[in-house]
Amino acid sequence: MRYNEGAGLDTSNVRDQRGRGGFGGGRAGRGVAVGGGGLGLVGVLVLVIFQVLGGGEGGSGLGAGTFDGLGQGQTADNGRLEQSCRTGADANESVECAVVADIESIQDFWSQALGDAYAPTDTVFFSGSVQTSCGGATSGSGPFYCPADQLVYIDLSFFDQLEQQFGAQGGLFVNAYVIAHEYGHHVQNLLGTNRQVTPGETGPTSGTVRLELQADCYAGTWANHAETVPDESGQPLIAEITEDDINRALDAAARIGDDFIQENLGGGTVDQDAFTHGSSEQRQRWFRTGYASGDPRDCDTFSTDDLG
Repeated sequence: MRYNEGAGLDTSNVRDQRGRGGFGGGRAGRGVAVGGGGLGLVGVLVLVIFQVLGGGEGGSGLGAGTFDGLGQGQTADNGRLEQSCRTGADANESVECAVVADIESIQDFWSQALGDAYAPTDTVFFSGSVQTSCGGATSGSGPFYCPADQLVYIDLSFFDQLEQQFGAQGGLFVNAYVIAHEYGHHVQNLLGTNRQVTPGETGPTSGTVRLELQADCYAGTWANHAETVPDESGQPLIAEITEDDINRALDAAARIGDDFIQENLGGGTVDQDAFTHGSSEQRQRWFRTGYASGDPRDCDTFSTDDLG
């Protein structure tokens, strides 16, 4: 994956909270956070997210809120990020700048695809722990989206964990896939799709699995357009996505399937009744579906009996 070196980067969609606080005594959790595809969770997978972040509020908490995503004593300071992430050349040299470019490109795509129905939102960079409108979380939760404050949260050290713990090949495009998946959850929240799902529901054809597979598909639709979707200057931020990049993303998708995690990082036994994100094969299939067509309408995982 390569970024257009002369493109300008906009850091305003990031709240850099790294090293600034942690659990700060913010409001109790309302709403259910949506995990990053099982990305940081072993064994019980995203059920941990529901228990830690959900606050037992059920579906009523899935609506949008106005909380700013920072607890008491937590502040965001983008000063250093603004200085270091100015152009696409910086994105080619720095993971954090690449993520800044990914966020901008992904949101440019959804603004184009959904028009006024899309409301841009921010990503919070944190380290160690964070307070959200869905409750408190740690880096071990993996990247996630909180519908109650409409923010994406990520500890960037997760990308190292994905390679070291999960054995993924990794790379800039894999990182972008992770971010695009979380923004897929934001799209679902804006469209009301997540309110079709009962929090904590599990199983191979559960609404929870359908939600996650659709987010994978949405990530694929962005990837299809990433080299052409223009930023505010009229030029695309991303210059090239290679076949190797796609293969690396598919490799990552396989390693965050419920079956792979249960068998290789959990107890060693695959229990489909506990699935919350879909199998490795399903995750790959739905990313491919989105990437092949580039049309979000092909990502309707709720109207099919064949999830793969």
